[in-house]
Amino acid sequence: MSVIPTPTSNSAPDAVLNISAYKFVGLDDLPARRERLLARCRALALKGTILLAPEGINLFLAGAPQALDALLAALRADPLLADLRAKRSWSAAQPFRRMKVKLKREIITLNRPQIRPAAGRAPAVSPGGLKRWLDAGCDDEGRPVMMLDTRNAFEREMGGFDGCVDFGIARFSDFAPAVETQAARFAGQTVVTYCTGGIRCEKAALLMRGAG
Repeated sequence: MSVIPTPTSNSAPDAVLNISAYKFVGLDDLPARRERLLARCRALALKGTILLAPEGINLFLAGAPQALDALLAALRADPLLADLRAKRSWSAAQPFRRMKVKLKREIITLNRPQIRPAAGRAPAVSPGGLKRWLDAGCDDEGRPVMMLDTRNAFEREMGGFDGCVDFGIARFSDFAPAVETQAARFAGQTVVTYCTGGIRCEKAALLMRGAG
């Protein structure tokens, strides 16, 4: 169950809704998709960025709640995006200057084309399960647990797990080389990756699984 925050009585009357969403799914006809999305977003007076790639969609948008609901409905009308889930937050002002729809090679750049989340995800652990592991110092099979931070530098400044591994990367494209040069340190441990919105972990966990 998800809880969608709504403006409180203390919110500014012109509060702007912000959404972020992504999905790894094979998409084709990207130039036509770009033109349709850009026209619809402009008609709805939305601002932000949508990334389209053969591996899926990633978006950050802001505008009137009714306009964003209309866009999400249009996106979900496509069977490939029917289960697209959006995270919502509010701001007092529009955080974006313009509306952009970009065609990219990846919706989050790892530079490892063999990593394809649309083909299957790595195992996940629930919040309760993770707490149990951290309290015990090991997973349910007795393997030591290592937390691996996949975030960029400015995100890490907000805090993290005690004792986590931090590669100190400036961008996510630096993550794979860091893993590949330090693979030996993860041997015999259960590695749990974490990030801000989930999208990096989709690829990071698959990369870690492939590295053994």
